Amino acid sequence: MAQVTVSRSKSCVVVEIVTASLMDPLELDALGADLYRLVDEQDARRLLLDFGKVQYISSQAIGILAKLHKKTNALKGGLLVLCNLSPRLLELLKIMRFDKLMPIKASQEEALNHFERMKALT
Repeated sequence: MAQVTVSRSKSCVVVEIVTASLMDPLELDALGADLYRLVDEQDARRLLLDFGKVQYISSQAIGILAKLHKKTNALKGGLLVLCNLSPRLLELLKIMRFDKLMPIKASQEEALNHFERMKALT
């Protein structure tokens, strides 16, 4: 399985992906299942995905992000935020217009501040 660390902040669940490559189909199946389980079973409707260590990403991983966005967006107060993307990954997601679907922040601190601002609005 792709290596991740999961922690809870006061405004969201932080998932740090600590592997450089999101390319292996079996690892991605496990990662997707774990992320969906966070939303479906543990009611983690506010997720922050930190891509600080990730250098490579497959189309399957992009599909997981799209499905995760759909799941969180369907829940009241749900929000998926991405952060710490390398310039190459950020460019790829912008080409695919993911920046129009979900917030993408430069750092984890900026992303956590975004969650706090969104929490204050509700």
